[in-house]
Amino acid sequence: MKKRVTGIGGIFFKVKDPAKTKDWYQEHLGLNTDAYGATFEWRSAEDPNQKGFTQWSPMKDDTTYFKPSEKEFMINYRVENLVELVKELKAEGVTILDEIDDTEYGKFVHVLDPDGHSIELWEAVDEVYDEMTEGKTTS
Repeated sequence: MKKRVTGIGGIFFKVKDPAKTKDWYQEHLGLNTDAYGATFEWRSAEDPNQKGFTQWSPMKDDTTYFKPSEKEFMINYRVENLVELVKELKAEGVTILDEIDDTEYGKFVHVLDPDGHSIELWEAVDEVYDEMTEGKTTS
């Protein structure tokens, strides 16, 4: 069976004051936070030389980034071959919320799960993402 989700790419959640939340996590739990939250670096189980990243991001409670979902959080899943996966998901009747966004650090698309959660799918370009992120929480 072909892989679809390969890991967690990020956890995004709504808070009243993202800066205050990041400060609290930095002070009390030791997260090395930046403007976006914190980046956790890890190694692939299949290839320990390959780095991967998971982003932790508190977002302002009025963010529209999760739309049309009204839920308090969104999970980003790392995937392989996003273009082919989107074709398969469409054929399976999954609601695709937008077009694939192709950035220098990966491809993204948003889908809805059956409970109305917006889910972000990310085909990462880890080498570029590594260069972009400041102060990773773990290494």
